[in-house]
Amino acid sequence: MTTLFAQPYDICAAGFYFKSNDEFTAKATAATNDYGDPVEEFEIQFIDGADIDCELARAWGLDQSTFSAFFEAVANWDDHQKLSFIIAVGECGYQFDPGRDDPERFEVDIYHVDSLKELAEQFVDEGLFGDIPEHLRNYLDYDAIARDLACDYASTTIAGNRLAYRCA
Repeated sequence: MTTLFAQPYDICAAGFYFKSNDEFTAKATAATNDYGDPVEEFEIQFIDGADIDCELARAWGLDQSTFSAFFEAVANWDDHQKLSFIIAVGECGYQFDPGRDDPERFEVDIYHVDSLKELAEQFVDEGLFGDIPEHLRNYLDYDAIARDLACDYASTTIAGNRLAYRCA
């Protein structure tokens, strides 16, 4: 379960942990500072949850107006949708409106490989460079192919997994 923390901007007030929209609403309504004044604004911080959800929170840019949609995304998106979002928004610079956008709109190609050289080998195996006879494959310069792929592809690590990606 994902845990967030609401840190008041008022330095005379204490923050609180929460795991749902309802819990935030109840605790935020009751929050007061040392002088009994209500607290209205909070910085939202990711505290605990799955590694991929931590990466999602970082790319999401959590704040008081977007954490509700973040909770929905954590609950409803599969890992591929989360990865697409993290790469598209965090790495490629796509803009995202949590209330309106669909994570499927991002055009990101993701490959679960450790390096661009491994991606080059995968592309050769899949026949993307044409039909190369088996006896000639030992003579291919995969490092050179990987350098060429670096013009369109990049590598990253998300939640401990190495990935290669391309943003369209």
